[in-house]
Amino acid sequence: MGLLQEKLAKYDVPQRIKEKGVYPYFRCIESEQDTEVTMSGKKVLMFGSNSYLGLTNHPKVIEAAIEATRKYGTGCAGSRFLNGTLDMHIELEKELAAFVGKEDAIIYSTGFQVNLGVVSCVTGREDYIICDELDHASIVEGRRLSFSTALKFKHNDMVSLEKELAKCRPESIKLIVVDGVFSMEGDIANLPEIVRLAKKYNANIMVDEAHGLGVLGNQGRGTCDHFGLTPDVDLIMGTFSKSFASLGGFIAADESIINYLRHNSRSYIFSASITPASTAAARAALHVMKDEPQYLENLWKNTNYALKRFRDAGFEIGNTSTPIIPLYVRDMEKTFIVTKMAFDEGVFINPVIPPACSPEDTLIRFSLMATHTIDQIDYAVDKLIVCFKKMGII
Repeated sequence: MGLLQEKLAKYDVPQRIKEKGVYPYFRCIESEQDTEVTMSGKKVLMFGSNSYLGLTNHPKVIEAAIEATRKYGTGCAGSRFLNGTLDMHIELEKELAAFVGKEDAIIYSTGFQVNLGVVSCVTGREDYIICDELDHASIVEGRRLSFSTALKFKHNDMVSLEKELAKCRPESIKLIVVDGVFSMEGDIANLPEIVRLAKKYNANIMVDEAHGLGVLGNQGRGTCDHFGLTPDVDLIMGTFSKSFASLGGFIAADESIINYLRHNSRSYIFSASITPASTAAARAALHVMKDEPQYLENLWKNTNYALKRFRDAGFEIGNTSTPIIPLYVRDMEKTFIVTKMAFDEGVFINPVIPPACSPEDTLIRFSLMATHTIDQIDYAVDKLIVCFKKMGII
């Protein structure tokens, strides 16, 4: 056995969890991503999806992907920089920029690559990147690749943010990077105060709207639109793997920023282009978001109903006000056990443990779709009440 294998063979956490019969990852789904899925031949209610508008099986989205594949084939066989740019990429970029209120946008192959490629290259050695401590892992990785000084403030704590801004040299670029909606906790960034502090300290702002688009704002335009602060945010990031029912991501900003990224962002230049099917599906989902408002309306009806039910039942759900509802367990082993108990009762939920959270903040991530029925929500909440009570959590 080589040194590499010898070192990595010591990592046995998954094996130990499997031995206990509560391993919750890589569970195989045998059907479309819907409010109900098939797993090992069994019907299970899906409350672990990021498809907030429930558009992954919308007829218009599916048909758009099929037609694009027929016209363009299955892939572009190269990067956008060289042979991988299609007319439909350009069309979608224009539509996305207009949708989020910016001059221009570019599409990346995944949302992770957006943050990796943008955060790592827009600032320099003499500059600063200032992040919320609960920012998504893709932002963290982009910050690590940057030559800029990295600073971190306590989650949604504006006093902490101001302390970090005060450390910075006035003449340097200061980029504040935050999630619009935090993916595990479900709470919304305090963007009005972030904007106020950015103006006070001459800083710039980037907002990751992965979980805000399709959820907040007019027609689902996101957190920035929700607060009416789009002009005050310099870069708006989005992903296609949530409300856009596809795969990929984008960054929108003014023309000068997008021009720089188009020629310097390594995860954009050196990655294969997003597929025709994914592009067409995302574009069709965007059209549904604008033309069929009942999806967003129903998402919020479901969200408000579920939030009340969980609060009334005594669950600890933190400061969430979105379709992402954290059910705090605060014990890793119990988190795995509750996940298994719920699955056995026909409810698919996601366990959240380190490094996605701190050890004392382990939780169950319960997420809603516009297409869930009230009966489905009631069934899931009732089963979770039983599971949590059996484990002594509530």
